[in-house]
Amino acid sequence: MAELKIICEYPDSLKQFIEEALSKRIASLKDGIRRTEERINEFESKYQMSTEEFLRRFENDEIQHRLDMEFDEWVGECRMLKMLSEKLDRLKVIEFVN
Repeated sequence: MAELKIICEYPDSLKQFIEEALSKRIASLKDGIRRTEERINEFESKYQMSTEEFLRRFENDEIQHRLDMEFDEWVGECRMLKMLSEKLDRLKVIEFVN
């Protein structure tokens, strides 16, 4: 695991600032994940299929591409969820050492 050392005249203030910034970013990512999951659930309800099934069928050209771009949006939301989740996972493992 990589370690980062920051030299500062006021280390406690800097630590507090970084912890607050991380906390805000984590909250923002969680909110993005929640909204993305809601959008994915809307697609699943509308088309009566799970996202996993949709992606499998879409990638195998078993689903006719729609001109209204909804399937592209569904794929985009899936990619967004993956990206947000990966970012959140990276931030959640950060720890402060003395």
